[in-house]
Amino acid sequence: MLTLKPTSDFYSRALLEYDRVFSGDGAPRPFADLRRRGRDAFEALGIPTKRDEEWKHTDIRKAFPSDVSFFDPVALRITLDDVASHSIPGLDGRTIVVVNGVFEPSLSELDGLGEIVITSLRASADAHPELMQAHFGRYAEVGENSFVALNSAFDLDGVFLYVPDGVIVEQPIRILHVIDADKEVIVQSRHLFVFGQNSQARVIETHHARTGSVNSFGNHVTEIVVGRDAVIDHYRVEDEGDNAAQVNTTQVYQQDRSVFSTTTFTFASGLVRNNVNVVVDGEHCESSLNGLYIARGDQHVDNRTLVDHAKPGCNSNELYKGIIYDRATGVFNGKVLVRRAAQQTNAYQQSQGVVLSDDADHYSKPELEIFADDVKCSHGSTTGEIDLDALFYCRTRGISFEDARALLLYAFAHDVVKRVKLEPLRDWLNARIDERLD
Repeated sequence: MLTLKPTSDFYSRALLEYDRVFSGDGAPRPFADLRRRGRDAFEALGIPTKRDEEWKHTDIRKAFPSDVSFFDPVALRITLDDVASHSIPGLDGRTIVVVNGVFEPSLSELDGLGEIVITSLRASADAHPELMQAHFGRYAEVGENSFVALNSAFDLDGVFLYVPDGVIVEQPIRILHVIDADKEVIVQSRHLFVFGQNSQARVIETHHARTGSVNSFGNHVTEIVVGRDAVIDHYRVEDEGDNAAQVNTTQVYQQDRSVFSTTTFTFASGLVRNNVNVVVDGEHCESSLNGLYIARGDQHVDNRTLVDHAKPGCNSNELYKGIIYDRATGVFNGKVLVRRAAQQTNAYQQSQGVVLSDDADHYSKPELEIFADDVKCSHGSTTGEIDLDALFYCRTRGISFEDARALLLYAFAHDVVKRVKLEPLRDWLNARIDERLD
């Protein structure tokens, strides 16, 4: 990997901060071991440049705050009223709050959990050592991704969620991420979700900020384990504001006959890179990856997916759609890998982008890498302007140009929204989409 090691101040500061803070680190052993491995991997990998094929359309250097410490604690100012202001109308469920990357039990709804375990990642090292030993740091590889390595070297707190075998979580679990700072800030968080055999759950992650015009950079890593016959729906909504940048890495591991879906919505943001990697390591699994991004101004939204089919008889579907205004940039780079043992795999990819300005850009690169011979795989990509024939049809029915365009764009976006299974969440997303398309 080509790096910025000779020139990046961010890279140098990260290594210096690690050596200063964690010299003689006395953290629990799994954390200390991973921190050291993360630090060494980050030093070796460096920070990717646009000469790296996976980052050719995204200059991540633009996202780094100019002068901020990796360990600069901010006093907790978020209140329960602030949490309530970010509620989703009509959604009955449990809200878990993470402020500046740290799990906040005082703001979270933790009563009556029953068999479900929701706690901080740091506390789980002592409370659930067997689960941590089995899963923590096993899926997001520090040696392959600079930002996973950076995350592993520093902030190892966030949400630990465990749903035991056979448990069906009736109400959705919402994880509310909030950035709250009055100066430039770096936020890193680490999450581990473990879903046992025959379990069912729905998890919604939403990202917001109270920083106003303050620049922030988030580096988040989530490991998700989906046990045999489990059915899991995962949603992520990124809406932190134009001054917030983030790199989000979601690493999923599926076992036999499991069903997993994840859908990412990106609205207000600065520079966003979403990495979604799914390892299908069980037979007869179902995987669904979806995304919608509406970029305005100078936004930059980069979605990269990898579905690794390792076992036979599995299906995967991907649908990513982007609406790009002004000087914004949208990127989709999706890869499906079908290994030799993964016979009878069905895998489909589709990327679509609508570009609404001469200064806007949309790049799409779906990929298939197939080593098996009994498979059905396809991919497609379209990028262009709004359908002029459809626009003309609407105009002939007395609809104004602005309303006709908004109607067509709404219909374009609805293909992703309709995959959301929770009606209150769909309604809330539709309202947010209306605001972005206005």
